[in-house]
Amino acid sequence: MTELQAERTGEGLGVPRVETQSTRSRYRDVLIALTAFAVLALLPMLISSKFLLDFVIRCAAYGLFATSLNLLVGYTGLTSFGHGMFFGLGAYGFGLMMQKTGVAVPVALVATLAITFVVALVIGAICVRLKEIYFAFVTLAFQMLIHSTILSWVSLTGGDQGLRGGIPRPPFLGIDLSNHLHLYVVSCALLVIGLLLMHQIAQSPFGYTLRMIRDNATRASFIGIDVWRAKLTIFVLAALFASTGGIIMALFVSGAYPEFAYWTISGEGIFINMLGGVTTFLGPMVGTALFLILNDTVTRVTDYHGIVLGIVILFFAIGLRKGLMDFVVEWYAQRRERSGGRS
Repeated sequence: MTELQAERTGEGLGVPRVETQSTRSRYRDVLIALTAFAVLALLPMLISSKFLLDFVIRCAAYGLFATSLNLLVGYTGLTSFGHGMFFGLGAYGFGLMMQKTGVAVPVALVATLAITFVVALVIGAICVRLKEIYFAFVTLAFQMLIHSTILSWVSLTGGDQGLRGGIPRPPFLGIDLSNHLHLYVVSCALLVIGLLLMHQIAQSPFGYTLRMIRDNATRASFIGIDVWRAKLTIFVLAALFASTGGIIMALFVSGAYPEFAYWTISGEGIFINMLGGVTTFLGPMVGTALFLILNDTVTRVTDYHGIVLGIVILFFAIGLRKGLMDFVVEWYAQRRERSGGRS
């Protein structure tokens, strides 16, 4: 069937061909997400290793954070130096909610995301009006403000000692997050759901609007796009996903610490995106796995892990000049083009 015939077939059914493809794409994404979750859920049965479970949980936390940052950096062109504040806000908000109120875990999760929504809306309304380097440094300023508040409000946050005493985890719906395997499965579920939602955002008309703003915000405004509203929307959405990553980390360590809201967390997010790449959706997830493996390996071998990580950054920034997934995708496209030319 030719493309023209396909269009006529779609029109005969009363369904535009583009919409049909979009529906199929969504079904395909859901199927891939379910398959990925099934593989992750079955992994402990195939490989009995607590280290593996811990690694996947950490990947879930940092992966959601890094991928949400890429919604800003890669898709919208907003380089945030303060995105880690929402990671810390999620960890502290959830931890305090469970310690102070004793509500059910799902209620605490929703309440934490609601708090993140309000904070991100206020901060975003200020920051997205700024351009380039000013946006980057004002987000960093807000992160340092939140970090300073955590350190100074000792009676609530525990100051530089963090939230101590553990996070209560009352069972809900047959799920006991004090059980490490249950925590693993829930973390995988949150990761897969988060990635699925972010991919839908990236592939939606709104996602292509963000790309247009990234490439030329002035032209986008000329054709009637409300650039400020679009930037604010993606800023808030990215904050919610980053906060979810912070919630997973709080459950993993059974607490929250000031380092979760320090500027280095945002730096790690940018480093992860540099490792994996910002032009492919799964680049940040690949970068997360590489970062955690590299960090765990280097810290075991030498005390000068900062020097080693700096060399790796230089290799990707100066040598490859792109992330690993960006390099692989570009190499594969060139290979297909060459093979097509020979045929």
